Amino acid sequence: MRIIVAGGDGFCGWPTALYLSEKGHDVTIVDNLVRRKIDNELHSNSVTPIASLQERVDKWKELTGKEIKVYEGDLNHYDFLTLVFKNERPEAFVHFAEQRSAPYSMIDREHAVYTQQNNVLGNLNVLYAIKEFEPDCHLIKLGTMGEYGQPNIDIEEGYIEIEHKGRKDTLPFPKQPGSFYHLTKVHDTHNIMFACKIWGIRATDLNQGIVYGLNTEETKKDPVLANRLDYDAVFGTALNRFLVQAAIGHDITVYGSGGQTRAFLNIQDTVRCVEIAAENPAEQGEFRVFNQFTESFSVQELAEKTKKAAEELNVEATVKSIENPRVENEDHYYNAVNTNLIDLGLEPHLLTQDVLKEILQEAMEHKDRIIVDNVLPQVTWK
Repeated sequence: MRIIVAGGDGFCGWPTALYLSEKGHDVTIVDNLVRRKIDNELHSNSVTPIASLQERVDKWKELTGKEIKVYEGDLNHYDFLTLVFKNERPEAFVHFAEQRSAPYSMIDREHAVYTQQNNVLGNLNVLYAIKEFEPDCHLIKLGTMGEYGQPNIDIEEGYIEIEHKGRKDTLPFPKQPGSFYHLTKVHDTHNIMFACKIWGIRATDLNQGIVYGLNTEETKKDPVLANRLDYDAVFGTALNRFLVQAAIGHDITVYGSGGQTRAFLNIQDTVRCVEIAAENPAEQGEFRVFNQFTESFSVQELAEKTKKAAEELNVEATVKSIENPRVENEDHYYNAVNTNLIDLGLEPHLLTQDVLKEILQEAMEHKDRIIVDNVLPQVTWK
């Protein structure tokens, strides 16, 4: 299958591109490399040293004989996107190419506007490119469980049956996003759903939970193929950030009460979920939603798991509560459905102590790269 992985240089996109290539698909990466530029802007870095994108794909070809083509450019530039579609004629378009950090979108007006323009307009360009050049192309779009927010009811997969004043209908599940970033994902959802309805586009929205982990079988083949590991309070997700804090002897910092509960999955399940979606495409005109996660934990539970993993490696760790920089419910009901991908064959990699220790050991190996000032939040919602 001819598959474009947009955002293929990123934390989720890179291992996905390798995995799909290993499975025999014809993979093309499209990326503007802005994530690397943001590291410079934030004076941050990946804990793991990461090679340039060209070095990465060259090494992959050297090791496997499989070629991954690369286009460096921006989805917001429609002439560029047109060229990619005409040259590659994708059968599936995996869309990771969005600014993915909630804190980054909340820094100030400029960052909020950039996030909205980059994400929403880039996605809209992709929809038009599919319509104009490859109408049978299956859009596999990375959404987020954060679109749903913290409802006091069970979270269904995209849709909910409503009875109101004696009448019933199946409607999109209500959205309560928690940042300008999460709002872009909601806007994307609405635009994709509309495009499916009016143009007959086929699309799968993968509402992904928070991803943890580092390696896949493919990224472990050579140090040049290593995946990035973010730890700062802007791009570092909760569990990875806690493990890095433990690695350098810093307090494991929980925002507020720590009762905030979220959905999580291993990076190995991210790549498998994309494969499942590609091999089982949506029907023409269908807008599917899969809740892409395997387990749910509170922030406090993750902190305690990290502390236990550290102690098993003879690393002293302390869990500390700090003021929550976000505006959110810290104690709330959370129960989300995730049956669609399981029914299609996903076999989850669960969060075990061995998984935690593997990431922690990697962080300890590279702890000289960790900038201590970056592990505490500096962006506030208020």
